[in-house]
Parts: sequence; structure tokens; C-alpha cells
Amino acid sequence: MNDPTAPFPAFRHSAHELLLSFVLLFGVTTIVRWVIGPSAVSDAIPGIHLKLLVVGVAVGVFVTGLILSPPGKQSGGHMNPAISFAMWRFGGFPGTAVGPYIVAQLAGSLLGVLAARGVWGGAVGAPPVAYAALQPAPGWSATGLFLAETASTGVIVLLVGLFLSVHQLTRFIPYLVGVLVCLCIVLLGTSTGGSLNPARQFGPALAAGQFGFLWVYLLAPMAGAVLAPVVRDLLPGHRRVPAHQLHGADGPPLHNPATRSTSRP
Repeated sequence: MNDPTAPFPAFRHSAHELLLSFVLLFGVTTIVRWVIGPSAVSDAIPGIHLKLLVVGVAVGVFVTGLILSPPGKQSGGHMNPAISFAMWRFGGFPGTAVGPYIVAQLAGSLLGVLAARGVWGGAVGAPPVAYAALQPAPGWSATGLFLAETASTGVIVLLVGLFLSVHQLTRFIPYLVGVLVCLCIVLLGTSTGGSLNPARQFGPALAAGQFGFLWVYLLAPMAGAVLAPVVRDLLPGHRRVPAHQLHGADGPPLHNPATRSTSRP
């Protein structure tokens, strides 16, 4: 059991987040390379919507596995700056750890994409893979994309917060996150791109040189993470989120409760 009086080991757990984000983006880029890019697998799957279904299921299962992995259980398995920020706003995560977590997640994103390029070769950087960087469908404005990404991320963060606050539901969170990631890819992949995670787009966009909507993909999920705790506080009978771990472990927050009042505004 974690010692509730011990300081949160932010930098050690940030190293786990870097590793998880590295593996996540390496895996996502690999899946896109073989399912969307030129390959026998891609040729066997007709149509972009069926391809996105395969990608969504594969990535959803992959994300669930990473949350339940030993590094995921150590850090909480966020792999998403919006989740880390929201966990602080929910009150189950120290504010001093948010910055190191976000830096680690973004660094892991870029390193994971570059590693996939090194392993799978030039096909990763060429269309239609393009380092798995996302783009909205033609006709989307920056404002429309921002609102869509904010709302979608807010719904996911709100659901995670609600599940975390109910003891009987915490064990289902890894599977909830996996299903939500799958649905976002399938339902939003051909419209907004379905990022909902700054770390999902950061590394791919930098590697591909796609900067046009990058600010939207980075900031809109954070806006959703700001709004979701506000909405949750307005709901009747809401409960405090006791911890930040997405694997559903029981136990108190991994920071000193005496400093909790100063860990969030």
C-alpha cells in the first residue's frame, strides 16, 4: 500500500510515462503503417472505414494493456497530458507532477514515432502513413476543430472521473478507456482525426512537418480537461476522485494530504 504521507515521486513516475508514451506512439505508428499504409494487410481490408475499425480495435486493446502494465500501474497510465491535468483538477493528483508528466508524454511521443521510422523504414514517412499524423477532413476550420476536440475530450475525461469516484467501477476504467479510444478513432477518424490527446499528435506532427492545426490538437484537449471537472462538480451527488491511477487500484492519493489544498487552485 502507498504511504499517503510520502511525497509524490514525480520524476520517477514521469520516466514511466515517457516509456509508456514511447511504446504507445511506436505501436500506433506501427499499426497505421501496416493497416493504412501499403501492405498485404491493408490490401485485404476494403475501405477506409473498415480500416479505421481495425486500427481502433487494435489501438484500444493496446492502450488498455499499457494501462494494466507494470509501468502503467506505477505512473497511473495516463499517456495523455489532458488526463494528467484533469486528475489534478479532480483532486487526486499533485499539481507539481503535472508539468513533468506532460513533458515526459510529449517527449515519449516524438521518440516513439522516430523509433517506428527507424524500424519500418521510409513507408512510415510517406503518404498515406505520414508518421501517423492526423488531419481534419476538408472544410474543417480551426474553430470548429477546436470545439469538436474540446467537447470530445471533455466527455472522455468526465467519464473517467465519474468511474474513478465510484469504488465499484474503478476496475473497469482500463477497458472503458480502451473502448473510448476505439470509438474515437472509428467515429472521428474521417472527420476531426480523433486525436483527443496532445501526445498522440505531437510527435507525428513534428516528424511529418504538419503544423497547420497542431496548436488545436495540443490545446483543445487541455480545454476539455479544464471543463470536465467543472461539469462534474455541477452534477448532483458527485464524489471526490481519491487517486489518479487508471488501472483502478484502490488506495489513497500518492501525495501528502496535508499539501492537497495547495496542489490545485
